[in-house]
Amino acid sequence: MAKPNKKGPTKTVDIFCSQCKTQLFKYRKGGKGALVKCFVERISQDFTNETGICPDCQRQFARETMIRGAPALKIIGGKVTHK
Repeated sequence: MAKPNKKGPTKTVDIFCSQCKTQLFKYRKGGKGALVKCFVERISQDFTNETGICPDCQRQFARETMIRGAPALKIIGGKVTHK
């Protein structure tokens, strides 16, 4: 399979924890669909201390995985919101 585009989209979205509304990171998202996965190379600003865990409420919102040969965070449904 093809790897994700390295340059990626220029539009950034802010990703928040759905429980405590803490900002988790800024992500260069492509398309207008739901947020299912976040490629690590597309995260422009990371506000978390541990990967996939909210720094405020300590709730897990994502799991580390490899998608198309690139490291990514697989988002757990309903745990994050984005603007």
